[in-house]
Amino acid sequence: MSELAITNEIAQEAYEDLVTMQDWLRWTTSQFVANGLFYGHGTDNPWDEAVNLLLPTLNLPIDAPKDLMQARLTRTEKKRLIEVIKLRIEQRMPVPYLTNQAWFAGMPFYVDERVLVPRSPFAELITQQFQPWVQAPEEVTRILDMCTGSACIAIALAKHFENAQVDAVDISFDALAVAEMNIHDYMMDERVFAIQSDVFSGVPGQKYDLIVANPPYVDAEDMADLPDEFHHEPELGLASGDDGLDVTRVLLQDAAEHLTENGILFVEVGNSMVHMDALYPGAPFTWLEFEHGGLGVFMISKKELVAYFND
Repeated sequence: MSELAITNEIAQEAYEDLVTMQDWLRWTTSQFVANGLFYGHGTDNPWDEAVNLLLPTLNLPIDAPKDLMQARLTRTEKKRLIEVIKLRIEQRMPVPYLTNQAWFAGMPFYVDERVLVPRSPFAELITQQFQPWVQAPEEVTRILDMCTGSACIAIALAKHFENAQVDAVDISFDALAVAEMNIHDYMMDERVFAIQSDVFSGVPGQKYDLIVANPPYVDAEDMADLPDEFHHEPELGLASGDDGLDVTRVLLQDAAEHLTENGILFVEVGNSMVHMDALYPGAPFTWLEFEHGGLGVFMISKKELVAYFND
């Protein structure tokens, strides 16, 4: 818990003195700065954090008209805002878990503590249909989303590859329950399928034109240093052994047999990319660069996988 919590006195002062949404946004931003929060679950600064917390809490859109910022709040609304602000500060609860909403690839998704908060640079690749590596998106008919979590990647893939069926696999039954909610909300039940699977165990014999994998990849050192906010997320979705690559090892060893002849594998390993050269010397990974930020994503074709691992 934060040493600089929102005391009853501070909360009462806010309740009495703050009138408009603009007042509450300004005050909340100041409280976030004073309490040294970490921003890494959809925002990177205290103002945007306040906007993303307060507006959805009042069932208002993030891009609400500026005139609305001068609207007065009711007593009930003020009490609700104080509740969520206290949770964000005192328990270091990520905003998406307080609003049950996170955005990925321009789309809103339901999230709670059963799944990681979406933040993958895969969003940029998906909206670009993985070009130039995927040259004929309309010919992609089978996609695997490995470690799907909330299914945000799987649903975004289905949106941008209109002829594809997407298998959304995860080892966690809790995560799959959230995935199924999002799949149903987006009316993707006939194209996106949530499947319980430990890496490829749940899809034996299946082959895909595209495999997109965002496995757990945080190494032991980074797990020990994570800000408090990340400890609200399921450890199963973050930690992957001493070097962060336990799941990736299995994935790379078995991926070729689940790819079509011209299939491609994309994998996110984040900071654990520093361990990849030592583990796979000379491997033909293509490391991708992102216009909107992000690192640690590589691609490799089936042909390259077969040549490297059978050499």
